[in-house]
Amino acid sequence: MLSIQFLLTALVVVLTPGTGAIYTLAMGLGRGRAAALAAATGCTLSILPALAAAGLGLAALLHASAVLFTAVKLAGVAYLLWMAWGALRQTGALAVRPADRVAEPLWRVAWRGVLINALNPKLSIFFLALLPPFLSGNPDTASLELAAMGATFMVMTFATFAAYGLFASHFRDWLMSSTRVMAWLNRSFAMIFAALAGRLVLEKA
Repeated sequence: MLSIQFLLTALVVVLTPGTGAIYTLAMGLGRGRAAALAAATGCTLSILPALAAAGLGLAALLHASAVLFTAVKLAGVAYLLWMAWGALRQTGALAVRPADRVAEPLWRVAWRGVLINALNPKLSIFFLALLPPFLSGNPDTASLELAAMGATFMVMTFATFAAYGLFASHFRDWLMSSTRVMAWLNRSFAMIFAALAGRLVLEKA
C-alpha cells in the first residue's frame, strides 16, 4: 500500500507547473479539448522511459556521465527553442490559431508531449531520487512497489494535466475572436519555452 507521504509528495510535484503542463495548456488554448487530452496523454507516457531508466540504473549513468547528460540536455534545449521559434512565427506546434487553420493528427500532438519530457535528463534522475525513499526495504517486493508508485504518479499526472488543458480549452472560443489576443499568447508561449530552454541549459547532473 502506498504511503500518504508518497501520495502528498507526488501531488506537489505534479501540481507544480513545468514544461509538460505548459504544453498541455497551450494545446488546450490553441487546439481545443481533444488536443489538450492528447498532450496530457503524451506527457504522461513520457514518464515510462524515465521510470524504466531509474529502475535499470540508467539515471545513475546519466548522473555520472557529464558527456551523456549534456548531449541529452542539449537535444532538449534545441527542441524547446525550436518550439519557441514556431510560436513566435505563429506557425509552429504551440501557435494559437483559428480552428480552420489547424489540421494536425492527435498522435503528433501526443508525440511532442513525449519528446518534451523524454529529452529532459533530469526527469530520470528525479525518479531515481524520489522513489527509493518510499520503498519498504524488502528486495522481493521492490519492483512491484516501484511499478505501483510509477503507475500512481502517471495517473495523477494525466488527471492534473488533463484538468489544466480542459480548463484552458474553455477560453478558446473567446481567444479566437481576437487576433490581438492570439498574437499576445503566441509571443507569451515563445518566451516561456525559451525561458524553459534556458533553465534546462543551467541544469547539472
